[in-house]
Amino acid sequence: LFLQSTPATSIPTVQVQGQQMNLQPPSYTAANQHAEQMKKPGQNFMCLWQSCKKWFQTPSQVFYHAATEHGGKDVYPGQCLWEGCEPFQRQRFSFITHLQDKHCSRDALLAGLKQDEHGQAGNQKPSNK
Repeated sequence: LFLQSTPATSIPTVQVQGQQMNLQPPSYTAANQHAEQMKKPGQNFMCLWQSCKKWFQTPSQVFYHAATEHGGKDVYPGQCLWEGCEPFQRQRFSFITHLQDKHCSRDALLAGLKQDEHGQAGNQKPSNK
């Protein structure tokens, strides 16, 4: 019984070998192509910007992502391209506020997912009544 705990102490030496370093670049490049389909456990909030569809664990993570990746100084297109939003011209600062208030609150993100589910109803198990 005491011997079973000793292999656990040898595990860190495997990580020291630097093998995990090699995993970083491929998984980063794959993230751009496959992130929309890859929903990990605990990720219940999706960025609904144009065709982004990336999953996040919290509404604040969605907001930070959208504000930097879609509303950043060099990438912001001058209007909100969130699914179902009116594409009014907005200054960046106004857009960031709009993003937080209208799209990245917990309620807004959950409501947006419910609308989005109509296209992917196969993912949800129907209730067997």
